[in-house]
Amino acid sequence: MININRTPQMIVIGGGPSGSTVATLAAKQGIRVTLFERETFPRYHIGESLIPETFWVLEKIGMLDKLRASQFVKKHSVQFVTSRGTLSEPFYFADNKPHESSQTWQVLRSEFDLMMLNNAREHGVDVHEGVRVLEVIFEGSRAIGVAIADEAGNRQEVFADVVVDAAGQSTLIQDRLGLREWDPVLKKAALWTYWEGAYRDTGRDEGATMVMQTESKQGWFWYIPLHNNIISVGIVAPFEYLFKNRETKDHEAIYFEEVAGCPGVKPRIKDAKRAGPFRAAKEYSYRAKKVAGDGWVLVGDAFGFLDPLYSSGVLLALKSAALASEAIVEGLHKGDTSEAQLGKWGPDFMKGMDRMRRLVCEYYDGFSFGRFVKKHPDLKGTITDLLIGDLFTERVDCVVKPMDEMRAEMEATKVKGE
Repeated sequence: MININRTPQMIVIGGGPSGSTVATLAAKQGIRVTLFERETFPRYHIGESLIPETFWVLEKIGMLDKLRASQFVKKHSVQFVTSRGTLSEPFYFADNKPHESSQTWQVLRSEFDLMMLNNAREHGVDVHEGVRVLEVIFEGSRAIGVAIADEAGNRQEVFADVVVDAAGQSTLIQDRLGLREWDPVLKKAALWTYWEGAYRDTGRDEGATMVMQTESKQGWFWYIPLHNNIISVGIVAPFEYLFKNRETKDHEAIYFEEVAGCPGVKPRIKDAKRAGPFRAAKEYSYRAKKVAGDGWVLVGDAFGFLDPLYSSGVLLALKSAALASEAIVEGLHKGDTSEAQLGKWGPDFMKGMDRMRRLVCEYYDGFSFGRFVKKHPDLKGTITDLLIGDLFTERVDCVVKPMDEMRAEMEATKVKGE
């Protein structure tokens, strides 16, 4: 039997960034939290690049000093590389927002996630690793607890007032209740590996995330410098293009076909040594129809995942966890764990997610942010704000109308050229 230290008020499924964050914030407010993680950390996970707006949640949970003392590479900017290999002017975060929050990190997720989970323990969360949650227990439409199994397969039931599903893309509640909605446009896939000794810039640019378009404009590579002389390099493209209608299904062969067609990445890895296997993720853009129900909440990838472009994944995980924790703690204190209470943060969060989705879709549709900034230099700061992750304010919506106008001009030009 698994020894539960005390009867929890809140159960968290999953110990990744969203799970450890929602657990830590609730525990800091005096809530009894038990967290179950099926793996034993450290464990591998993709998604290494943080964006600046993560600062505020990391500050709330007491992680900043740990990150400052870490060996993680400091990130100051994002830079785009065209299909011809031309580098854009870097988007330096601090130039737009001169604050400590404008410097963030490129993290090895196995190390970062372990730091986050240990931080939850330090704040009083009852953490259990190597424990599989078999199912969420419902009483009617209300979640009342979970059934768990230890590594030997022994089954046990644990009950609480609120169950938070932070189990990532293997979410239990979303699948059980049929809540998943696949993105109708972002049908992408990714294929990636790691390189030792690949080219990296120096000084302020050493930790920049690079987004490099391929010659075919069918996809783009991420180029993320990590510590220990490792670079994470992956291709993102439509699923049909990347994995269908090819002579080969071999991931290595597909990867190098795409490298050969990317002037930005090819010279940067030519003298490097591969330092990891090839990994793939297919058709991963989705979200749930709602963030909560009676007695349950979805956070992080258990609610939805957008796209790796602009590195918003960890931010959305942390932000959803922070907003959810406020609603949960308030609900527990007043004895209200209804869907209305637990999900009150949902509309504002989804608006922020939609702002980032707009930027993602514009990039894939060939929208030129360089041309946009040249035409609207007064809006470069706002575009940088969005890239920083400042998504949860209506202030940034001033870019929408000019974007619509430029898109209409683009479409008109295409029609004339046909």
